[in-house]
Amino acid sequence: MGVSFPYGDELAVDFSWHEFTGAVGDSVTVLPIVVAVARLTDLSLAVVLVWFGVFQVVWGLYYAVPLSVEPMKALAALVLAETVTTGEALLAGFGLGVVLLAIGRTRSLDRVSRYIGAPVVRGVQFGVALVLLSTGLELGAGDLPLAGLAVAVAAVALLTKRSNLSALAVLAVGGAVAVADVGHLSLAVPSVGDARLLSLDNLSFSVAEAAVAQLAMTVGNAALATSVLLADYFDRDVSADELATSMGAMNLLAVPLGGFPMCHGSGGVAGKYAFGARTAGANVILGVGYVLVALFAVDVVAAYPVAMLGVILAIIGLQLARTSLTSLTRADGYPLVVAIGLVGVAVNLGVAFVGGVVAWLAWERWGHAVWDGE
Repeated sequence: MGVSFPYGDELAVDFSWHEFTGAVGDSVTVLPIVVAVARLTDLSLAVVLVWFGVFQVVWGLYYAVPLSVEPMKALAALVLAETVTTGEALLAGFGLGVVLLAIGRTRSLDRVSRYIGAPVVRGVQFGVALVLLSTGLELGAGDLPLAGLAVAVAAVALLTKRSNLSALAVLAVGGAVAVADVGHLSLAVPSVGDARLLSLDNLSFSVAEAAVAQLAMTVGNAALATSVLLADYFDRDVSADELATSMGAMNLLAVPLGGFPMCHGSGGVAGKYAFGARTAGANVILGVGYVLVALFAVDVVAAYPVAMLGVILAIIGLQLARTSLTSLTRADGYPLVVAIGLVGVAVNLGVAFVGGVVAWLAWERWGHAVWDGE
């Protein structure tokens, strides 16, 4: 049962149970990360979620597909690990908006992607996963009983073959704990006046390092891989350059007004599709849902158990690590993936990315002959 509205050229926007479950599938990694960032920084959750809600609706209807809008995970991981400040992450996101818009408008993404091989992208993902995992373990150790409860909830999800919902399940249980602590939900209208705004005072070398690290994931996962999935799942021709343009535009608009840096992502598209979404109705449902959370859940986030957030981050880190290590099609890429990840967590992701690109180009030029014994 559901309602369908004609939209565009022989398309429709459906509002049905499948679109609702598809919206949930996209929120699995978005909400936990956004809540963690808002809980552990001075960003306004309400303002951040409103921007996510707005662009869920905008890009879903614009492209007429259940497209994802996600936080930039590398920047989120660096903020949560306190490797960069919130202001530095916002400035990096704004800078990426400029770069992505320029790349998209000049249709030069293919040229850029030639220098960023799949092992480099997966290596940065692996590094982000390790940062999230280490941060999560540190936060979880602060309250072992609550962390134990979160692990138990995740274990139940795993045993019932719902491992992809484990982070969301822990988020829900933690939300219940926070609601019990707060006592009630209260309406709070978001205001840009509450937002953390950009400042050039935060300009530093760390901004460039963070932006470079995020760029690898954005080009590989948010643009190129997402474009392929939209064609495979929905038979829609949305180029990677178009996606780069929309990512650039939303960050240039939202980040200066309190939003957290955002991107598209193949994981969110896959989540929507796997849970039943077939139209932009899932985006409208999810966008409205984000705004409702923004209106009523600010006090809950302030009371959210940090230890349970730690378990959520660890779960997301493990899931991302698994993806980064199982997505390669060539075995000779694994050493580089692991090396980039380890350098990323030990030094920083920017250095790991640059070193990975150099190593990848050298491998492409000379390494195959050595590997193949020629």
